Amino acid sequence: MALGALWVAAAAALFPAASWGLPLLVLLAAFGVAAWWACCRPLRLRRSPEAVGYLGEPGWSRAQVAGRVRKSRRTGQLPPVYPNGWFHLLESAELGRGEARSVAALGEQFAVFRDLNGQSYVLDAYCPHLGANLSVGGRVVGSCIECPFHGWQFSGKDGKCTRIPYAKKVPEFATVKVWPSCEVGGMILVWYHCDSVSPTWQVPEQEEVASGAWVFRGITEHFVNAHIEEIPENAADIAHLSFLHGPCIMNGVDLRNTKSKFWKFIEHNWKADWQPDPELHTHCSCMTVKHHITVFGKHLPFADVTVLAKQIGPGLVFLLFHHSFLGHGVMIHSVTPVEPLLQRVIHRMYYQRSIPGFIPKFMLWAESVQFERDIMIWNNKQYLSKPLLVKEDSAIQRHRRWYSQFYSAHSVKFTGQKNGLDW
Repeated sequence: MALGALWVAAAAALFPAASWGLPLLVLLAAFGVAAWWACCRPLRLRRSPEAVGYLGEPGWSRAQVAGRVRKSRRTGQLPPVYPNGWFHLLESAELGRGEARSVAALGEQFAVFRDLNGQSYVLDAYCPHLGANLSVGGRVVGSCIECPFHGWQFSGKDGKCTRIPYAKKVPEFATVKVWPSCEVGGMILVWYHCDSVSPTWQVPEQEEVASGAWVFRGITEHFVNAHIEEIPENAADIAHLSFLHGPCIMNGVDLRNTKSKFWKFIEHNWKADWQPDPELHTHCSCMTVKHHITVFGKHLPFADVTVLAKQIGPGLVFLLFHHSFLGHGVMIHSVTPVEPLLQRVIHRMYYQRSIPGFIPKFMLWAESVQFERDIMIWNNKQYLSKPLLVKEDSAIQRHRRWYSQFYSAHSVKFTGQKNGLDW
């Protein structure tokens, strides 16, 4: 807010109220605040589960429409719903020192807390004593979390109970499960494996983000009513880029209107290629995207952008942006199953400090428009285990074979809307 205050002070000095009047000062002050917001304040766009991806119906609320679509849609023969890998639970900034949060994801209830030294931990949420949720009213004591029901304390490091206030001795078998976790790129991540296998790979730090060379410019949050695999599979579905994402972003996200003639003179053009990484990094894949804009059929070279999208495991993608004069940055895309067929998708944007903030914020907003078009497809489609593909769709089958490595024999399967989960 300092930028806005300086602008007001400068305006007052250069244009005295007696000569120019108070209205001009107010206008200049508003401009200063707007400039500060555009350049300095990160974009924060959060959509509720029913806000995006459904066609409205007269007399129905958005929530009612979303509920009806979820109940009536055919799900198809689905892969397991919770793949093995690293998943985003919380933003680092959402968990202060000495705070605890309850998070439901991946068919589990997690207690996430941070000690006074800044270290975060992820435990099973339920106390083994009588089942209270440790993170709902629980207190952080040192590197332990204290149960709000009877005061039992559990270490975030190994899950062992360290204190029972009314007992002379703590049983050695009094423990809660500790989930492997880490913090990368402003995210608290948990390692999930249906067989409790320890992490087989780690999430790398983006060097420029860790060093502060690239700064946080914004975040978007969406919910997608689909199987998790549908979302990363988009990377291998090259054909949809031109058809769904070719029309100008000013046409909005309602697929009935995206091909409007009003903005037809502006088009997005895409060239892309998806490939799995070599054997040493089998949990990774890579997509190279080249994007350019045409106006009345004329190519605008200054708007050319190259994006290298590196998928790391089933739920994380690092999208590296390269532009000739608008610099470099990264958008971190994370997908976390909140329920079997409900995914929480976060996009976090980091960009060069030297580039004005409104540029990466616009890029993040533009990405959210394109992503919401995808959501309208995902929220209403059926998953097909044996889709009808043509030769040009071959990358989709290669992607499915690559993604299958994140499932194992005991992965949880979705058996149907009426019968629920097969545990």
